[in-house]
Amino acid sequence: MTLLLLIRHGVTDATGTRLVGWTPGVHLSESGREQAEAVRDRLAGTRIDAIYSSPLERCRETAQPLATERGLPIRTRKDIGEIAYGTWTNRPLKQVAKTKLWPRVQMVPSRVRFPDGEALSEARSRAIAELDRIVVAHPRKVVAAFSHADVIKLVVAEFAGMHLDLFQRIVVDPASVCALEVGDGVPRVLRVNDTGSLAALAPRGRRRQRG
Repeated sequence: MTLLLLIRHGVTDATGTRLVGWTPGVHLSESGREQAEAVRDRLAGTRIDAIYSSPLERCRETAQPLATERGLPIRTRKDIGEIAYGTWTNRPLKQVAKTKLWPRVQMVPSRVRFPDGEALSEARSRAIAELDRIVVAHPRKVVAAFSHADVIKLVVAEFAGMHLDLFQRIVVDPASVCALEVGDGVPRVLRVNDTGSLAALAPRGRRRQRG
C-alpha cells in the first residue's frame, strides 16, 4: 500500500473571502508561508519519496519548504488542481452564497455543475484518476500531494466510501494533512484535517498502532 498524504495549501489573502479558483498569481500570505514551514516540520519524522502539487502558486509554495529540505522535485499535475468554478471564479464568497445554486452545492453537490465550469463529479473523477496513477508509480512508497480543500474533500469522501452528496461534511483546513493508505488492498483513512503531530505516520508508528 502507498501512504498518500493530501495536504491543503496554506492561507492566502483571499482565503475565506473569495473563491479564487484557477486565478493566477494568488500567493501565500505571511501566515501561509509560516504554515508551509510548519508542514515541513510536522513531517520531519515521516519518510517522503515523492512530492506532487497542483500547478497553482499557493500549492507549489506550500510544498516548497518540504521539497527543499528533502531534495525532491515538485511534480505538478493539473488534475489535482482546483475546481473549475467558471463564472464564480474570483467572486466573493458572500456573493455566491446568495445564488440559487449555493444550497445545491451544499446539499446535493452530485447534481451541481458550476456555471461555465465543471461538475463536482467530474472534478472528483479526474482527481481520483490522477492519484491512482501516482499510487501506481510509487508502490509501497510515501507520497505528499498538495492540493485544494474541495478536491481533497472529494477524494477523502471517495476513499471512505461516502456518497458525493456527503462530502461537504468533511472539513479540510489550510495546511492540514489527510493521510490515506491506497493500493491493492482496502483503502484506509488514517488522518483527516490533521494540523497536529504526524509522528504516528512513520512506518514503525503505523505498525505499532495496528498491533
